[in-house]
Amino acid sequence: MADRPRRLRSRPQLRNLVRESRLDAASLLAPLFVVPGRLRREPIESLPGQARLSPDLVLQEARRLTELGVGGVVLFGVPDAKDDLGRGAADPAGPVPEALRLLRSSDLPLVLVADVCLCEYTIHGHCGILNGVEVDNDLSLPALADVGLAYAQAGADLVAPSAMMDGQVAAIRSRLDDSGLVQTGIMAYACKHASAFYAPFRDAADSTPAFGDRRSYQMDPANAREAMREMALDQAEGADVLMVKPALTSLDLLARARMRFDLPLAAYQVSGELAMLEAASERGWLERRPAALETLLAIRRAGADIIITYLAAEVASWLSEEQR
Repeated sequence: MADRPRRLRSRPQLRNLVRESRLDAASLLAPLFVVPGRLRREPIESLPGQARLSPDLVLQEARRLTELGVGGVVLFGVPDAKDDLGRGAADPAGPVPEALRLLRSSDLPLVLVADVCLCEYTIHGHCGILNGVEVDNDLSLPALADVGLAYAQAGADLVAPSAMMDGQVAAIRSRLDDSGLVQTGIMAYACKHASAFYAPFRDAADSTPAFGDRRSYQMDPANAREAMREMALDQAEGADVLMVKPALTSLDLLARARMRFDLPLAAYQVSGELAMLEAASERGWLERRPAALETLLAIRRAGADIIITYLAAEVASWLSEEQR
């Protein structure tokens, strides 16, 4: 028998030599939830190991991530006060801009990404501005552009619009360019499904809708062709990075996107994906570390250049151990 693939599996060194997909700590982004104040740490029950942090503790965590070789952070604001228009999202004194300024002044070698949405800042929990009980797409665009501008001015390398409003990338790109911030990039949540896997995040960010759901603006998970259309639109509007979310339920879309688009691709391993892993490992049904690494390798293999994961610090530590 001439064809024996097992020849290259016989020893760990051989398997490592021919491995096609590899994880790299520098390609991981760690989500962080930012609250106002100082020395404020609020553990998140639905996301084991995660906590809401005040900007000073965000800086402390960022230093730890830097030491581990993690590539960057994605910041989500969790304000103390909300209103019907989500005005606090664009407040230069808000938790995310404050954290960005601290991180930028620290000169840490991290990519700074700021999520651009209104859901955490509105009393109704929806991602845009309401007209009656409906989210008004075009009314929301200037507000999202204001948020993107505030974060860019505070020092974000990339602003990441996640509201799934049509035209949001173009609105933000125009506002940034008109303000002289042509170097600030946009990581677009281009394919974001109306998913059942966001529940722990909504608890962490206090962003559960007060009524209804988000199916009128987030994507139907059943639609692959529409996903490609959304990505093409965001690319045309000026996105620098395209994101797929959730990651594990969108591996086919990542693979399609890798074949079609030349832009860097990001995938978000969302809170529900982590919750499943944590629950199964806690019950002894899965071995946590190899299962976590296998899921991330699948995301990488499907085509993701960047992986957003709550496991970023742990994975970076594991990878460092393997290299010793």
